[in-house]
Amino acid sequence: MSATFLGMPGNFPKNSQKAVQDSQLRYNLRKATHTIRGKRASVVGELPDWAELRAAGKAIKDHTLRNLDRYLVQLERAVQDAGGTVHWARDAAEANRIVTALVKATGEREVVKVKSMATQEIELNQALAAEGITAYETDLAELIVQLGDDFPSHILVPAIHRNRSEIREIFLEKMPKTPEGLTDDPPALAEAARLHLRERFLRSKVAISGANFMVAETGTLVVLESEGNGRMCLTLPETLISVVGIEKLLPAWRDLEVFLQLLPRSSTGERMNPYTSMWTGAVEGQDFHLVLLDNGRTGVLADEVGRQALRCIRCSACLNVCPVYERAGGHAYGSVYPGPIGAILTPQLRGMGSELDASLPYASSLCGACYDVCPVAIDIPEVLVDLRAKAPHAAAEKAGMKVAGWILDDHRRLAAAQRIAAKVRGLVPKKRLPGPMSAWTDTRDVPEIPEESFRDWWERNERA
Repeated sequence: MSATFLGMPGNFPKNSQKAVQDSQLRYNLRKATHTIRGKRASVVGELPDWAELRAAGKAIKDHTLRNLDRYLVQLERAVQDAGGTVHWARDAAEANRIVTALVKATGEREVVKVKSMATQEIELNQALAAEGITAYETDLAELIVQLGDDFPSHILVPAIHRNRSEIREIFLEKMPKTPEGLTDDPPALAEAARLHLRERFLRSKVAISGANFMVAETGTLVVLESEGNGRMCLTLPETLISVVGIEKLLPAWRDLEVFLQLLPRSSTGERMNPYTSMWTGAVEGQDFHLVLLDNGRTGVLADEVGRQALRCIRCSACLNVCPVYERAGGHAYGSVYPGPIGAILTPQLRGMGSELDASLPYASSLCGACYDVCPVAIDIPEVLVDLRAKAPHAAAEKAGMKVAGWILDDHRRLAAAQRIAAKVRGLVPKKRLPGPMSAWTDTRDVPEIPEESFRDWWERNERA
C-alpha cells in the first residue's frame, strides 16, 4: 500500500490542517463519536468484573502472540480437516494474487464482500478491478463509501463523516433503483440499501469476507456484524474466500467467551452483537478458502514495545475518545486504520520511510484516553513515544536534543543555562522563533522565560 492512500500525500499535520476547516465534518464526527462513547460507558459500567475481563483479554492475546507459530499450524490443520483450503500470503501482492486467481477459477466476474479491513489494507478491490472483477460491498456503511467514490474514515462506522442527508443524495445519484420519494430517515435509507443489495446476494456465486476471530482449536472463523448482510454473504455464495490477518487468532473455543463480551460493549455499546456468524471449514457444500495474511505483522511481532498493537480487536473505542481524531477525522491518517490505533499500527506495518507514516506517531496529544478504554489494554501512548524515538529526525533537531541532553545531564550546566536564559530573555521573540526552530512555534507560543530560575529563588530564600 502506498503512502498516498486516500489520495492524501504529504503528512498528517498538512492533512489534518485541511480537515479541521470543515465545520460539517467536525459536527458529524463529534455527534457520532459522543453517541457511541456514551453507549459504551453505560454498558461497560454494568459489569462489576470489566477490569478482570480486560485483563483476561490482554493475557489471551499476549499468550497467542508468543505462541503464534504453533497456533497457526494448529488452525491450518483444523481448517483442512474440516474441508477448507488454507493459503499463506506474506504480503499484499501475494494475497491479491491468491484471491484473484481463486475468483477467476470460478469463471465469475463479480463478488460480494462482507466488511473486511484486511482486504482494504491490501487494496483488494482495486486488484480485482484490474482483472475485470467487480467487488460489491454489502456492509451498509461500506456501501455508502463505495457508492460515494469515497474512503472509509472509521474502523466501526466507515461513513461516520457523512450525515443522513448526504447519504440520501449519494443513494439518489448512484443507486440504479431507489424507492420513490426517498427521505433521509434512517429506516428509509436502510430499506433502500436492502433492496439494492438483495439482487447482489441472490445472483453472486463468490463471496469474500474477513473475520473478527479465528479459533485454532476447531478451525472456526467468527464474524460479528449488526445488519445481517454478513450472514447473507457467508451462506448464499458457492465459494467463500476469507482474508484474515494472522493476529486474529485465539487458541481455544472457550476464549471466545471473553471477547464476545469485550468487543460489542467496546465497539457499538451493546451487550451482545446482533449477528454473530461462525463457520468451520467448508460447510453445506460450499468451497471455502482461508487466506492468512502477514503483510508486515511478523515484523511488528518482533518489536518488544510495538507488538502490543497486534492485540487490537478493531473495536474503535480509541477513536471515539480521541480529541485528535474527533477534530481531524479518519482521512487525515491516510490509512485504512485511522485514529490512535492507526497511528501506531500503520507505521509498523508499512514502515516509516514515507513522510506520512513518519508523521503518524505525532498524531496524538498523549492524553491517554485511548489506553483507558482499550478492551485489551494496549498502551498506545507508550508505543507512540517509542515510534517517535524511531522516526527520522532533522539534523538540527538531533543536534538540539544532544545539546539539551548534555545540559540536563549536569545540574551545574543546567543552572548556568538558566541564568544565561534569564539575562537574554528580552531578546527572545514572543511568538515565533527564527530559523529551524520556527516549525516548533508554528503551533504554539514561546514560553515566557522567568527573570529568575526556581533553583536560584530557592537558594536565595533558604539563605534568608
